[in-house]
Amino acid sequence: MKKADIVEFFARLAADNPHPETELEYVNDYTLLVAVALSAQATDVGVNKATRRLFAEVDTPEKMVALGEEGLKEHIKTIGLFNTKARNVIALSEALIRDHGGQVPADRDALEKLPGVGRKTANVVMNTAFGAETFAVDTHIFRVGNRTGLARGKTPLAVEKKLDQRVPQPFRLHAHHWLILHGRYICKARTPECWRCPVADLCAFQPKTPPPGTAKSPRGRSEG
Repeated sequence: MKKADIVEFFARLAADNPHPETELEYVNDYTLLVAVALSAQATDVGVNKATRRLFAEVDTPEKMVALGEEGLKEHIKTIGLFNTKARNVIALSEALIRDHGGQVPADRDALEKLPGVGRKTANVVMNTAFGAETFAVDTHIFRVGNRTGLARGKTPLAVEKKLDQRVPQPFRLHAHHWLILHGRYICKARTPECWRCPVADLCAFQPKTPPPGTAKSPRGRSEG
């Protein structure tokens, strides 16, 4: 994808959604970190259902440690891998108290040292909580980057680095949210909805998926 096409690509996504936000529910930096850690291999909807009552009661590392691993499991048992995640959340909460005065550090390296926090989680927290221009590559962004030609790579890190190189201002801050939402609702894994995609004519994916009930793939941007 050429530079001018990348600018147009993000300009259209921005026009459709000027102020994109994470769909995870949280009340402060700490609960954001916990929610993102819990969202690995789980849906945001599922995480929100599990954490809504939890975060109403527990919104600091100290309260989480007091709740304990078994208490946390009762809240998040509907989330995949909840046993491991509960253990990690308690451990990262203890680490925050011990090493960071109970505060979430505004540093990606420090975040990645916390139990259960990988690069993607650290990037989300850096972007959403601290306004850093980071690119958290989940399955949606990995797919969209490769499928569209925006940022091709064989690994999430490769796609992240390509995005960091190619995404221009003023789109860098919100780019990863636009791409996640685009992948979640339009550029879907099994059947991308090219017929209603605002950037279909800029995308390398072929053949374009036609509207339901039609046999012929439309060329360019859908007008419907």
